[in-house]
This record gives sequence, structure tokens and C-alpha cells, in this order.
Amino acid sequence: EVQLQASGGGLVQAGGSLRLSCATSGFTFDDYDIAWFRQAPGKERELVSCISNNEGRTYYADSVKGRFTISSDNAKNTVYLQMNSLKPEDTAVYYCAAGWGVAGPRVSLLDEYDYWGQGTLVTVSS
Repeated sequence: EVQLQASGGGLVQAGGSLRLSCATSGFTFDDYDIAWFRQAPGKERELVSCISNNEGRTYYADSVKGRFTISSDNAKNTVYLQMNSLKPEDTAVYYCAAGWGVAGPRVSLLDEYDYWGQGTLVTVSS
């Protein structure tokens, strides 16, 4: 059974930091690209960041570049999203997702991802 378990969300003041974790199981972690998406109330789900486990490439939305860092621990089959200098507009439910070979032009397309986690809520107060 494939599982992606997102955790680490919470309430933080603007300027603060959080680290999200996405623990995975049930598929060959090294073969998949793992992404973080987020969905704010009333808005569409959008790509935040993605890491290609077999190529080491990373992608970031322009809105988080320089503030967020994605990393992967292949021994633990876990991907992390370190979020610094958080802003109120970062408030959203954050989801991790796994897709095969999505790193590249299709990285932001939701339909390209095979597996999704349940989401973790990040709330940034002003």
C-alpha cells in the first residue's frame, strides 16, 4: 500500500520557520519525484517545490525561492520542506505528492502525480 504522510504544519508568526516532512512507503522512492503543493482557501492547488530523487534537480515556485528549501533523505524515504521567513500568504494546506518522471515542464501539473498525501495545515499570522 502506497502511503505519503505529511506532517509538521502548525501556527507560526510571520517571519518564523517550519519544517514539513513527507514520509513515504509502498513504492520505489528513488525512482520518483516528490513535490509539495499547497492550497489556500478559495484558491487552486499550486506547486511549491519538487525534488527529483534520481537526478537531484529541484524546482521552486517564484513565490518561495530563497525562503523554502526542499531536501530528500533516501535512507528514510522522506522529503522535507524547510520554510523560512514565512509570510501570511503562505497560509495553506500543504500536500506532498509523488510522480514518476515529472521533473521538467510537467512539474506543476497535478494530473502528472500518481500518489498524494493527506495534507498538513500551515497558518502564518501577521
